Amino acid sequence: MSRMLRASAIMAAGTMVSRLTGFVRTAVLASAIGVAALGDAYNIAYTIPFILFDLLIGGVLSSVIVPMIVKAQKHDPDGGRAYEQRLMTVATLALIAIAVVGVLCAPLLVGLLTTDLSPRDAEVATTLARYILPQIAFFGVGAIAGAILNTRDRFAAPMWAPVLNNVVVIGVGLLYHLVSRTGANIGAVTGSDLLLLGLGTTAGIVIQSIVLVVAVHRVGFRFVPRFDLRNARLGEMGRAGVWTLAFVGFNQVSFIVTTNLATGATAKAGAEHVAGIASYSYAFQLFQLPYGIIAVSVITAMLPRMSRYAHEGEYGAIRDEFASGVRLVACVIVPCGLLLMVLGPAVTVLIFGHGSTSVEDAVNMGNVLQVFGLALVPFSIYQLLLRVFYSFGDTRTPAFIAAGNVAVNATVSYVLYLTLPPQLIVMGLAAALTAAYVVGGTVAWTLASRKVGGGLGGRIVASGLSRMYVAAIPAAVIALAALWATKELAGVTPLSSAIMLVAGGGLGGALYLLTSHRMRIAEISSIIGLVAGRVGR
Repeated sequence: MSRMLRASAIMAAGTMVSRLTGFVRTAVLASAIGVAALGDAYNIAYTIPFILFDLLIGGVLSSVIVPMIVKAQKHDPDGGRAYEQRLMTVATLALIAIAVVGVLCAPLLVGLLTTDLSPRDAEVATTLARYILPQIAFFGVGAIAGAILNTRDRFAAPMWAPVLNNVVVIGVGLLYHLVSRTGANIGAVTGSDLLLLGLGTTAGIVIQSIVLVVAVHRVGFRFVPRFDLRNARLGEMGRAGVWTLAFVGFNQVSFIVTTNLATGATAKAGAEHVAGIASYSYAFQLFQLPYGIIAVSVITAMLPRMSRYAHEGEYGAIRDEFASGVRLVACVIVPCGLLLMVLGPAVTVLIFGHGSTSVEDAVNMGNVLQVFGLALVPFSIYQLLLRVFYSFGDTRTPAFIAAGNVAVNATVSYVLYLTLPPQLIVMGLAAALTAAYVVGGTVAWTLASRKVGGGLGGRIVASGLSRMYVAAIPAAVIALAALWATKELAGVTPLSSAIMLVAGGGLGGALYLLTSHRMRIAEISSIIGLVAGRVGR
């Protein structure tokens, strides 16, 4: 626990700064281009390279590469260095080709992700996509470099590098504020405006990749292009990766359904302001903040160790590692989920209720965030469970689980799209995602328990979660009281939202820490001890 906590703390610090600067970035962009037509077009264009990267190679990098690098480090005479160089060569060449094809096929990709876009909206989204898609070529370099660093237990650079990306895009948003006279008006936006937004976004990824390349160079890795692909174990990677690609493909089908229904909701609403794909995307980013700060850090520290345990047949160590990870994640995720369900609109109004984004638009986004709060615990546990399978090199089981998730998410989403009024459809899409992860997490837990041959400590985990919820409920009540009192006295403005968050979130969080410490929840006590030790120095 202490080793995982120390490694996770290092990563969590970088992730926290990355996520916070990411929200500044998002807030600046939302203020500059809004969350209506231009904001939707930007978000559609921005997601396309991520979809292509994940669908074609990114899923393999995240789930297959780390175990294979660990294996090469153990068995290859050179400690796996030549193998790492081959991987870097293959990924770079493949992603350059994908980027070129993506730019050429941008209109088709935009059409696939949207429903009932006007010709002007489609034109703007396509132009932005062509400027942003080249960043795919840099994703692979950064991903391989990050994997190499993780297998050497160097976690800081991959967590801190995105900060520079965010800083660059913040600068782009501020510059757009200064030089553009069109703001969020998609009908009047100029070619130079779109050039600034698109290429500026790509520049952020380029700088992020450069930082990772420098970091991996400092740990002794030297990149030499290698084209002896017979020794790249592509066949082994392909056998494992085909299921990972299926997993990613199922998830992207789910996302495509979501984007089409979200843009369809906007078209249904006409001139009425409703939450659309930009609101969904920004709310999802906020929803992932607690997960990104603690769960991603724990996952990144867990996977290399669990891969080694699986390779050595130490299944008991895997069970212990997983149970410790779940409890450590849950002690932060549980109160955050409850507080998001109460304070979602206060968060979004404070961050987004400025410039081209109205308070009404920000409240709509906050309502979506409240629903996402329900998903935080099942989503995080589901992601931890997947790493149990990946540590064994098993990518087939997660693919089948993902297929079930897609079926649940798509079915519930479409039913809600047909039955809900336009102003509630995107909230319904968040609820459908929650239902999918509840079902998927239940199935994944059952199958992962069989995988390790002795269960995953379900009773202990359930007992810990129950105690954490008991400790978090008073915090949610305090937050709800602060929300009600502030709203009655001052209405809903960015200033009143800040008061709600300070009073409700601050007091609620402090009450949770005190209550859980008094209840002797070990993970909270460990975190408090770690922080106190750092401060004491």
